Amino acid sequence: MSKGPVDSVTEKALYTLNEDWLLWQAQDFSPMRLQVRFAVGTDGEVSEPLEVSALDCDTVEQVKEKILLAFKTKFGFPYNTPLRQMHIEYEKDGRFVPMKEVDASSGVLGEVTMLNTLKHYKVPDGASIKVLSKTHLTLNPQSSLKDDQNYSTKYFHLIDPDIDQDQKKNPERKKLKLKEVYLTKLLSTKVAVHSFVENLFRTIWGTPNLKAPPAIKYFFDFLDAQGESKRISDPDVLHIWKTNSLPLRFWVNILKNPQFVFDMEKTPPLDGCLSVIAQAFMDSFSLAEKQLGKHDPTNKLLYAKDISQYKQEVRAYYKQVRDQPPFSSSEFKEFLHEESKKHENEFNESAALCELYKYMLRYFDEIKLKLDQNGAPVELKEQLQHVKSLFDSLNNFSWN
Repeated sequence: MSKGPVDSVTEKALYTLNEDWLLWQAQDFSPMRLQVRFAVGTDGEVSEPLEVSALDCDTVEQVKEKILLAFKTKFGFPYNTPLRQMHIEYEKDGRFVPMKEVDASSGVLGEVTMLNTLKHYKVPDGASIKVLSKTHLTLNPQSSLKDDQNYSTKYFHLIDPDIDQDQKKNPERKKLKLKEVYLTKLLSTKVAVHSFVENLFRTIWGTPNLKAPPAIKYFFDFLDAQGESKRISDPDVLHIWKTNSLPLRFWVNILKNPQFVFDMEKTPPLDGCLSVIAQAFMDSFSLAEKQLGKHDPTNKLLYAKDISQYKQEVRAYYKQVRDQPPFSSSEFKEFLHEESKKHENEFNESAALCELYKYMLRYFDEIKLKLDQNGAPVELKEQLQHVKSLFDSLNNFSWN
C-alpha cells in the first residue's frame, strides 16, 4: 500500500483490495529517494546516509514512519527515538529547514487545513534529510495532530473536503463509482499481490513429497475414524469437519492477524486487505456454489475467477492426506517428543502454569460442577482439587 498514495487523515490508499479503503481521488504522484542522516552526539555529527523511498505526496508524519521502517528493515532493530520525539529537516541551499505537519505556510481551504507534504516544501528527489531527537533540540516533543478529537474535520491531505462531504451525502453514488469505475484499480492491486497470495494458499494446503505434516495427518485420520464410528457416509460432512477444525479455526486467524506471528503493526487499511484475502481463503474451502453478479461485494468479485481452481486444489489436498499411510499412536508420540526436544528451552513453563492457574481459579466452581454433572471419575475430581490446593499453598507465587 505504501508504494502509492495513502491519505493521512482517512488512511485510504490508492493500492488496496478493499473498496472501503480505496483512495478514489488519487492525484498524480512521484516516487522519491531520500538520503537520510541521523544526528549523533551533541556536536552536530551525523550518521552515514540511509536511503529511504518515499512519495512527493507523503506528509511529514508519513515520511517519519517510512524512515523508521527503513531503519528497522536495514538494521533489524528499531530506531531508539519514537516518532513523536523525532524532528526532520531537509537541506536547502546549504542549510537545513525544519518540516512540520502544519505550519504558517500550510494551505487552508475554508476552515480546513491541508497537511504539509514533501511536494509542499519542494523537497527534490535525492534530497538530504536530517533526523533529530529531543536530545539534539531545546524544543519539547511534538504532540501529534491526531490527538485532536476533531482531527478528521480540521485537517485534510489528499481528499478534498468538499468532494468528501458530497460523497457522504450520496453514498449510493459513491458505491456505483467504486464498483463500475474503480474496480479496475482494485483488480490491478490484486494482480500485483496475486503471486504472493497464491503461494501462501498453496503452502497451506500443499503436501511436499505428497506428505502432510504428522499432526495434520493424525488429526484428519481421527476425524475420519469418528465419521466411521458414527456411520456418517456423506463426504461433505467430513470435509466440513476438517475445514472448521484447521483452515477456519487456525489459518484464517493467522491470515487476518499476522501480528500474532510477525513483529509488525496491523493498520486499519491493512486489516481491510487481509479481510479480502481471508475471505478468498474461506471461499476456497466452501462447498457452496454461488453465481456472482455485479451487485455482489467486490471482496467476492476480486477472486471469483480463482475460487473454482482453489476448490479443486483443496479437495485434492484432503484426498492426498486421506490416502497417506497412517501414523500409529507410538509414531505420533515419538514425533511429539522430538518436537518438544527441539523447543525445550524456548518457553517459560512457570509463566504457562501461572496462566493455567488463573484460568482454573476463575472457573473452578463451574469446572467442578460440570465434572459432577457429566459423571467424571472420582480420581479426576480429586486430582483437580489436589492441583488447586498445591497452587494455593505456594504463597510466594505472585499470582496468588
